[in-house]
Amino acid sequence: MTGPARRDRYHHGDLPDALVETAIVLIGERGPTAFSMAEASRRLGVAPSAPYRHFADRDALLAAVAVRAAGLLSERLGRAAGSGPPPQRLAAAAGAYVRFADEQRALFQALAGSGLDKDRYPEIARAAQPIGALFLSAAADLDGGGQAAAARLVSAIVATAHGHATLLLDGTFGSGAEAADTAARQAAAAALALIAGRQALT
Repeated sequence: MTGPARRDRYHHGDLPDALVETAIVLIGERGPTAFSMAEASRRLGVAPSAPYRHFADRDALLAAVAVRAAGLLSERLGRAAGSGPPPQRLAAAAGAYVRFADEQRALFQALAGSGLDKDRYPEIARAAQPIGALFLSAAADLDGGGQAAAARLVSAIVATAHGHATLLLDGTFGSGAEAADTAARQAAAAALALIAGRQALT
């Protein structure tokens, strides 16, 4: 869609979503800190001032992308780890976290690697709350330990999954589908090892 038709469509309320989609593309091309509102405006063919009717600045747009990412990651984890014994749910969630980072790199970077001040944008934490809740629910279903022990285990598993995701994006596992499969499998195996040794997480 180009020219007047595109501008009319945006005028009628679709510009915020279009800006988020364009920001995702730009993050994929340049990283989460290198895109600009001006470039997003040029890509969409709208006036440079138009985005500021919806987002105060570039960071506000980046926060909207992070909220989108959190929602999609939550859906992915829910599909991957919504049923089964607790250890398998946690391992599946760890693997799905890594696969999301590989398949949705721009979104993952916006959520986890943008350097945004999360206190300034509390909507990101709200959007990410179901992610933590999914991990915590599975951990709480393990025998014994209580909520504090479950929270410690979740912290360790999420940190492990995030570490594997970061190493994958850095190229440590190589490239391509095989690298993603290896990183996801190792994250899942590490989660199971943490579950087996969870008594040591004090």
